[in-house]
Amino acid sequence: MTTEQFYKTLPTLETDRLLLRPMRQEDVDDLFAYTQDEETARYVTWNANQTIGQAQQFLTHVLSNYEQGKQAPWAIEWKATGQMIGTIDFIHLLLDENKQAELGYALSRQFWGKGIVTEAVERVLDFGFEALQLERIQARCMEPNVGSARVMEKVGMTYEGTLRRLIFVKGTFHDVKMYSILREEYVTQRQAAEQNEKQHQ
Repeated sequence: MTTEQFYKTLPTLETDRLLLRPMRQEDVDDLFAYTQDEETARYVTWNANQTIGQAQQFLTHVLSNYEQGKQAPWAIEWKATGQMIGTIDFIHLLLDENKQAELGYALSRQFWGKGIVTEAVERVLDFGFEALQLERIQARCMEPNVGSARVMEKVGMTYEGTLRRLIFVKGTFHDVKMYSILREEYVTQRQAAEQNEKQHQ
């Protein structure tokens, strides 16, 4: 599979509480509802949307990228209501001999503190290592973003260091923390989790 084929046929992934699926036109109201929140946008590279037209512009771009086989996210859908509450994606994906990817995500502030991003990231890690046969998956966050760093640690990623003044966003330079997990680490963690589950049955 090529990266173009992957994004053109982005699969739907499921967890206990979530559907990770391609975005669709009817998501625009949900998208605007959380992307207009300044706190949600605090540690991401995009600015909070001021109008639903800006949300629509982003959605149109995403739908076009699906058609062209370019980088685009999964919608995070809250299964209980069918509401789109965020996005998660491979913002960089190499399916050649390098076999690696970088994760990115954003979540509505209404749903913070419920373990939702952790649940979504774990499912995407499963897919990346098992279906795509990746060797390394990394993720980064701005240094003050404690919540995002905690997610990376919960899913078993290793902190590799802080890249100083790496990105210029919203008028200032930011230090960025780098985390990663390798295939063998993922396999070891899965085996340990399965063994622990058997012991408690």
